[in-house]
Amino acid sequence: MAEVIDVGFEAKVTVQVTDKMIQQFAELSGDHNPIHLNDEYASKTRFGRRIAHGMIVGALISRALVDGIGQGGIYLAQNMKFVNPVFVDDTIVITIKITGLRKEKGIATVETNVAKANGDVVVKGDAVIMMSTTGPAGI
Repeated sequence: MAEVIDVGFEAKVTVQVTDKMIQQFAELSGDHNPIHLNDEYASKTRFGRRIAHGMIVGALISRALVDGIGQGGIYLAQNMKFVNPVFVDDTIVITIKITGLRKEKGIATVETNVAKANGDVVVKGDAVIMMSTTGPAGI
């Protein structure tokens, strides 16, 4: 039997952000900012090297919601505060935690925080999602 999701439920997803991901995201989004793609340019910035697009982390939060809560749900809202950069080949840990649940509507409020493997916070945020009523998690 699948685990029933309720307030307090928490899940974590660990992902390495690779150069390939950054290149693919640049092609998909059209965001060819040299801070993401050009080593020489990035070396002269305050970061000293290339950083990943912030919205890659946003997309990985979406992945964590699916992996942690289940397929079939949809975003209604997402807030993100970018706290620290993600560099090429950083490993990040996305933690999602249900902080509110309107079971009759299948609407959940979810804390969505991301940190590097060393504990440095990358993104702080929260989401509102419509959970699937037919997915494996159930509500």
